[in-house]
Amino acid sequence: MGAGVLAYSEGLHGKWMFSEIRAVFSRRYLLQNTGLEVFMANRTSVMFNFPDQATVKKVVYSLPRVGVGTSYGLPQARRISLATPRQLFKSSNMTQRWQRREISNFEYLMFLNTIAGRTYNDLNQYPIFPWVLTNYESEELDLTLPGNFRDLSKPIGALNPKRAVFYAERYETWEEDQTPPCHYSNLYSSAAATLLWLVRIEPFTTFFLNANDNKFDHPDRTFSAIARSWRNCQRNTSDVKELIPEFYYLPEMFVNSNGYELGKPEDFVRINRMALESEFVSCQLHQWIDLIFGYKQRGPEAVRALNLFHFLSYEGSVALETITDPLQREVMEVQIQCLGQVPSQLLIEPHPPRSSAMHLCFLPQSPLMFKDQMQQDVIMVLKFPSNSPVTHVAANTLPHLSIPAAVTVTCSRLFAVNRWHNTVGLRGAPGYSLEQAHHLPIEMDPLIANNSGMTKRQITDLVDQSIQINTHCFVVTADNRYILVCGFWDKSFRVYSTETGKLTQIVFGHWDVVTCLARSESYIGGDCYIVSGSRDATLLLWYWSGRHHIIGDNPNNSDYPAPRAVLTGHDHEVVCVSVCAELGLVISGAKEGPCLVHTITGDLLRALEGPEHCLRPQLISVSSEGHCIICYARGRFCNFSINGKLLAQMEVNDSTRAILLSSDGQNLVTGGDNGVVEVWQACDFKQLYIYPGCDAGIRAMDLSHDQRTLITGMASGSIVAFNIDFNRWHYEHQNRY
Repeated sequence: MGAGVLAYSEGLHGKWMFSEIRAVFSRRYLLQNTGLEVFMANRTSVMFNFPDQATVKKVVYSLPRVGVGTSYGLPQARRISLATPRQLFKSSNMTQRWQRREISNFEYLMFLNTIAGRTYNDLNQYPIFPWVLTNYESEELDLTLPGNFRDLSKPIGALNPKRAVFYAERYETWEEDQTPPCHYSNLYSSAAATLLWLVRIEPFTTFFLNANDNKFDHPDRTFSAIARSWRNCQRNTSDVKELIPEFYYLPEMFVNSNGYELGKPEDFVRINRMALESEFVSCQLHQWIDLIFGYKQRGPEAVRALNLFHFLSYEGSVALETITDPLQREVMEVQIQCLGQVPSQLLIEPHPPRSSAMHLCFLPQSPLMFKDQMQQDVIMVLKFPSNSPVTHVAANTLPHLSIPAAVTVTCSRLFAVNRWHNTVGLRGAPGYSLEQAHHLPIEMDPLIANNSGMTKRQITDLVDQSIQINTHCFVVTADNRYILVCGFWDKSFRVYSTETGKLTQIVFGHWDVVTCLARSESYIGGDCYIVSGSRDATLLLWYWSGRHHIIGDNPNNSDYPAPRAVLTGHDHEVVCVSVCAELGLVISGAKEGPCLVHTITGDLLRALEGPEHCLRPQLISVSSEGHCIICYARGRFCNFSINGKLLAQMEVNDSTRAILLSSDGQNLVTGGDNGVVEVWQACDFKQLYIYPGCDAGIRAMDLSHDQRTLITGMASGSIVAFNIDFNRWHYEHQNRY
């Protein structure tokens, strides 16, 4: 990047590697299109404000050609980084994915906020989320009662009929000649409102004090109770605040520094999130989007909807560069900062509604000749010629892949790529499922399953004889093209092509035998983090490139890459590990001692200490919501918050070999030596469902991308696929709190 482009930034301290940049978004600052936000591989971001738009364009064309990343179905081109929010909305596939329920309400709202200019890096443009509940006082909350939900077709100011009349009259009787009429003098989102919500968490506590003469506000005006804040938003004519995303995932924001808890924060956040994802909200959310991001945001439709704010809150209302008087410009900037900023308008026609859950969740009966429950639950059984236990299953079934498939690896390191066929109508909606030739709902089509003669796919390289082959020894890349394997005597882990079975890369770095591997969820482009744990009690963090090899800080020498980070703190052999790129965390367990939480840059954050009888961790699963499920020896389970709080524990009568969390983190699936798949509510380990027992133990499990098929690897060398319906259990078991 030329020195002239960044000449204005003298004194700014920071260093960001171009190779780490994953997304670049144009941003507004004080309503001017002069900002830029850069997202890194470790999910952090940094926001810059430049002198003018011309400089923004120069900077974008000096940065890597990453666009706005790979998550929204948009090309990785610099023109995408410079596109308007409305263009991003129209070109993205996210609305269709939300309608088809491939992504959650939370994920979709974060997408809309992100492309509309909302960012965690600007308190004045913080992401906006809706109030969805109205009942914050009952001891028990019934999520089947419409009366417990807010009407999302109306802005906060119009929910109370009496207050709505007040705002309508204010607009009709407007007398200020210098400014256009509006309903509200304050916006639903501002720096002051955001700081009020987050006052208990640093650095927001310090920001709050700095903004208020180093004093906390009067207790009655401080955020101290959800019910009081909700009442205030219905009665006070100067309070029309909406919420922030943290209300749906961060219980720590409700805990005082002195340890006094406002009720049960974890329960509140969980229930609030369940309400956000409920059918009541799903059916109305498009109407709230119309108010905040859509056609009711401004103009005559906003007037009719009682949704008009001070003119200085809107994009295009003022051109600061035309104000030559420094004092006048400063006054204008302060006004904008105090008022808050309306998001960029994404659409000028009504937002389409979400598809019905009942339509999408319809599952036909399998004609398999099983008992009634078996007939509903088991889709197919596939037996491999080898009787070796199936110790690893990876279901990478997304339709954009060249080979959507379930990849299986046996204890003898024999692997098969089982194609996931495209079928239409079998599950009530177009989608990918495993198709069977003789008209069963699904089956695997083995591409390389017979493993005989020239098509044999077996890893024959010698492993250390003391290594026990289990699911942790393998990682399959998201495109199904490569398998990473550990346990070799030379202290390496290795990369093999699933197409040819040939060794493509050997990766060294540990001082002892590599005992376990894990990968983060991949970007659509295939990039992800790989973590390797070893007998030397260390973990190394690597980066897998979409160009199909491990790369390090020396990418020009990809045969011998250096790890991105070294994670230390264990005293014994590492036996299990999980990495969550969304949270930027690695959670690991050793033969002895507590599980550890590291950042992906290598910093040790905390230890997760289980109860006395919870020893020897064996399996770890982490949700993007920050919950960590750890399975210990003798069937003992703990659920920790990522901040180290023990939320729940249980003990099962099974030697558990496989666990996984549903994509929303709400459900836990377990399987073990007794051959029974069980489904639990992750937050409190309440049992939701038990599948019919299989005739062999379960060694590995994975879920299809649509979360409707569970594929299990069995000790007998078979694969069993089950129908799985988290929505049904949600409605049966989770409606009343």
